[in-house]
Parts: sequence; structure tokens; C-alpha cells
Amino acid sequence: MSTFPYSAHIGYLFTEKPLAERVATAARYGFDAVEHPSPYSVPAKEMAGWLRSANLTYTQFGLRSGDAQKGEKGIGIFPERREEFRRSVAEGLDYAETVGVGMVHAMAGVLAKGKRSRFHWDCYIENLAFAAREAKKRGIRIIVEAMSDGAVPDYFISTPDMAAHAIAEAGDDNLGLLLDVFHTVSAGLDIHQQIDKHATHIRHVHIADYPGRHEPGSASLDFDAINRTLQGAGYRGLLGCEYVPIATTEAGLAWLKDSQHSAAAVAG
Repeated sequence: MSTFPYSAHIGYLFTEKPLAERVATAARYGFDAVEHPSPYSVPAKEMAGWLRSANLTYTQFGLRSGDAQKGEKGIGIFPERREEFRRSVAEGLDYAETVGVGMVHAMAGVLAKGKRSRFHWDCYIENLAFAAREAKKRGIRIIVEAMSDGAVPDYFISTPDMAAHAIAEAGDDNLGLLLDVFHTVSAGLDIHQQIDKHATHIRHVHIADYPGRHEPGSASLDFDAINRTLQGAGYRGLLGCEYVPIATTEAGLAWLKDSQHSAAAVAG
């Protein structure tokens, strides 16, 4: 299926196990890295120890994104929370530096379209630029992800075009795009066209099949073709596995074994 390395999103995968066991389990099944949007419940030095023991890297995580129980997914667009956002940048970068994370996601936030104003967009651009400047001092990149209305209703950045526009307006070369295959297709967009269109900005890719958001091979997407398009676009990063297993994670990993066998055959 792919010669790309894979990152296990341990907020979705191996959730049958305590968080402390998911890193080692990901390594045992052949993942090259892990990621989780909110690792803050685990002290950074402890997380770094888990990674060393498993010989894995941590791909990316998010700045603090508000109260999930209230449906919050980011605070970057809210002018009244600007100082809270800036504190989250300092905290997130400290954590990233300790754990060795090279990318941090600055989530925008959820807001009904009828309540949006130019002030929210301007606030997000200002916050992105601030985060990018602070991150650059530490050799860390800030990334932006679009989340489709179908999956995350009213998320402020809903298409790769909007994400790319925010990156361009913030005007910092330390910003990049997290392209999510499922969200892109869910928004009714052609994934191959979007990869080619935004190739220069793509720094990380999330995969899940569509519809259903389950394992690759469980629905309609041709991941061999998607991977060829990524390769042709010059992508050299990881594929982050952010999908909902149909059963247990382990039971649904046949696709990964097939991919590893294919990669070994190519290398051989």
C-alpha cells in the first residue's frame, strides 16, 4: 500500500489499553511514531521516557483547545481568549521541546457561521503569526488543519483552501498544513486535486477511509492512488492513522501488515 512511515494516533487507536501502554503497543505492531492531540495529562518527561523505551517519535499534538465537554475545539479565533491562547503557546512549546515534537497544531475553534465576524478571522491570523514566531525560536513548526462540516460542525477552518489562506495571510514560513484525507473527501473535494494544489504547504497527513472513518480498505478510498499522488507531490512525511477501528485496533490491522509486506518487497 505505501512506502510512507505510519504514525499511530493513540487517541483513536489502541484505546482498549491505558494510555501508558499504547506507545509500546504501537511499536510492537510496527508503527514508526505516535501522536495524540492532547498529551498534557502525562508529564512531558514521562512521555519522553515512554518514547525512548519504545524507540518511537511523537509526530504532532495540539495546543490546549478549550473545554471538550462543551464542544470546544480550539480557542484561536476568540479575541477575548487571546491571552489564554498565548499562554497555551508557551506551555505547548515547552512540552514539545521536552518530548521532541517537531509540529504543534494551533486549532481555530468552533463557531456558528451566523456568529462569525472579521474580528474572529483577524484574531486567528494574529494568533497563528504569534505562535509561528515563538515556535521558530525552538525549531518547531505550527500546523493548521481543516475539519469538514460533516465531521465537526461549525469548525472555523473547514477546507484546505481556508487553511492555506490562513497560512498565507499569517505570512510566516514556519506554518504548514495538516491535510486530513477523510475531512477533505467528506467536504466533497477531490483528494488528488487538493494534494497537488497544496503540495508546498503539506507537512503532515491524516488517513481514514470514507465513509465511516474506519481502517484503510474498509470503504471507498484508493489509498494506493492517494499515496502515489503524495509521492508525486513531493511529500516526505508520515501518514497519521486517525481512524475509528471497526472492532479492536489489533483486529483491524491487516491493512498495515499488507503495507509493510509491500514496502519490504519494494525495498528488496
